[in-house]
Amino acid sequence: MRVGEISREEFVTGSLSCAGCASLLAVRLTLKVLGSRTVCIVPAGCMSTVNCYFPQIPFRVPFFVAPFAATGAILQGVSAGFTYRGIKDINVLAIAGDGATADIGMSSFSQAIISKYKFIYLCVDNQAYMNTGVQSSSTTPYGAITTTTPAPETVEDSTRKDLFNIAVAHNIGYAATASPSYPSDFVEKVRKAASINGPSFIHVLIPCPPGWGFPTEKTVEIGRLAVESGMWNLREYQDGRVRYTYIPPKRIPVTEYLSSQNRFRRIKAEQMACLQGTVDEHITAGGGKSLSQ
Repeated sequence: MRVGEISREEFVTGSLSCAGCASLLAVRLTLKVLGSRTVCIVPAGCMSTVNCYFPQIPFRVPFFVAPFAATGAILQGVSAGFTYRGIKDINVLAIAGDGATADIGMSSFSQAIISKYKFIYLCVDNQAYMNTGVQSSSTTPYGAITTTTPAPETVEDSTRKDLFNIAVAHNIGYAATASPSYPSDFVEKVRKAASINGPSFIHVLIPCPPGWGFPTEKTVEIGRLAVESGMWNLREYQDGRVRYTYIPPKRIPVTEYLSSQNRFRRIKAEQMACLQGTVDEHITAGGGKSLSQ
């Protein structure tokens, strides 16, 4: 599917999101693919707490604000209800951040996949708890500054939860990593996720201007720098195999990505070298993951 083939109708309008919000771009693209017969389950996070002030809501599809830890549980319940009633043409979509997926909602996320009900879980990962003050999460990358990690950490403390491989380990029907900076790739992955008769998961990198520290007009560019440097890889899992959906023809240095954001302002030269070495090692070995995932 080419981007030009998706609906011109807007299902998110009048948003109060920050200027340059990549989450909003990802959700707009997703709903253009899925259409009006979609039910959104959204826990605490920028998509709900920033956008939804009674009676204002930017979504033009049914929208349920979930408790922080309960996204997966509500996904199961809503999908089970439609299944029980024999309704098969409605998309059940979670839009959850890294905190609600990798941290507070991890057990609910895991159980939802095991349940085998049909849904799409979209993790919009801006790599910290942004709407509560930029606190570190378990997807915050090595070397990034947050309000709870003011100094770059050591290599020993750099392990991050790899949500893509966690989903794959559950034998999920479809899993992918994506970026709204590559809209054709993104749209195709949403389409594939919607075709699965069971759980599907898309882990989306979401550049955040206020949390990462870059000008609002640079959002798409920052997303592309992440992929072109190897700090974020575009992959998918289906039918028992993982493949890259895009490989940069010539990777740019990791330093070009890091220097574009204020959150990496205190990173040291040896830490930059460590990140570059990790990216090079994973690409050479065909491991298909990056330190930021």
